[in-house]
Amino acid sequence: MSPVALRSERMMAFFQVAFTRTFQGSFTALRVAKWGLPQVPPGRPAIILMNHPGWWDGVLILLMMRRFFLDRPGFTPIDAAALEKYRFMKRLGVFGVEQGTPRGAVRFLNTAKQVLADPHHMLWMNAAGRFADVRERPVPLAPGVTRLAEIAPDALIIPQATEYLHWSEKRGEALIAFGPPLDARELLAMDRDARTEHIRAACTAVMDRLAEDAMSRDPQRFEVAVEGRKGMGGFYGTWQYARALLRGQRHDPRHETRGQTGA
Repeated sequence: MSPVALRSERMMAFFQVAFTRTFQGSFTALRVAKWGLPQVPPGRPAIILMNHPGWWDGVLILLMMRRFFLDRPGFTPIDAAALEKYRFMKRLGVFGVEQGTPRGAVRFLNTAKQVLADPHHMLWMNAAGRFADVRERPVPLAPGVTRLAEIAPDALIIPQATEYLHWSEKRGEALIAFGPPLDARELLAMDRDARTEHIRAACTAVMDRLAEDAMSRDPQRFEVAVEGRKGMGGFYGTWQYARALLRGQRHDPRHETRGQTGA
């Protein structure tokens, strides 16, 4: 059955809330670079080409849909064998792809074409087709990425970068940024080799710029898309709270406050 027919808005809403809470328990924040807020004009289907640094990427897709694209149904390909272990995900717009076979590639392109026939739809996919470190260069691209403009000439193709790291808090930071949209019609005017390198360059540019912001360790360069938990938590966090209460002070759970450096 088509992923469009299987997708359930009620299931999406439930898991978006559930995964937001899961994320909040493990991260300080989901931050989007101020220069990298999504630019997705209405009236055309969109393809979000993501890098794929870690397990949390699937959770972030649901968080980004909820935060930025509530009015755009999203669909995501994953390995067909993995989807059979988590069949409920079919209700979340996820569809299976048989990895490493010509038949799997054809089925993916046919399903993606069906999804992108609706100008309101978005296709979220990892550009590499595998896990890849954010520092890997040249940025890997799966073979099917080049064909996307051919199956959806009306689409906008938007590179999106993700990094996971730790700054000064116990819990990590998830950083994201969206690049400027690429017009599929313009990509079609290029031969496939040139098209591949143009897409690679766009993905590389947004990943490199996000890396600069990550190295700055400056949260002011970002907007908070999802607020997580700060502070140590546990016994030490309780002791900090009690000490502040006894002193008549406002408890700030952050490890590093403005103007503070070191441990």
